[in-house]
Amino acid sequence: MFSAARFALTNGQRRAFSTSSSRSYDVAKLTLVGRLGKDPEVRTTKSDREYVAYTVATTNYPPPPPNPDGTRQEAGTSWHHLISFNPAQNNYLKSLTKGTQVYVEANFELREPDPNADSSTSAGQRQIFLRHETIRVLRTPHSQNTSE
Repeated sequence: MFSAARFALTNGQRRAFSTSSSRSYDVAKLTLVGRLGKDPEVRTTKSDREYVAYTVATTNYPPPPPNPDGTRQEAGTSWHHLISFNPAQNNYLKSLTKGTQVYVEANFELREPDPNADSSTSAGQRQIFLRHETIRVLRTPHSQNTSE
């Protein structure tokens, strides 16, 4: 009875973690929880494709460790610039306002600088490209909550 199972384990297909087939693509994801730094803006590409650009501010927490004299630097703020090419999501994004606390998932791409570009321009510098995947509103700004 167990000989068939033993045969399958010894001579059948074996898949070890390190030899398993890889996915057809690799993904780099970024998760942000922060506030919209300004109202989302509708923009168009050079080929007249509409997209929405928005900025999420996050606070680096916990703050850095104390200095040798015991003082502590304040936690810094990071600004993340995202774009969305999804028309269904864009209508929703346009309704959000500055100060809205959001949970965002985005695809992350690091673009290397153009070696022929001037290093003082954006094309001559390494850029982080964040493409919007999902967004969830966690809290609206206080000015919108006055009716509650």
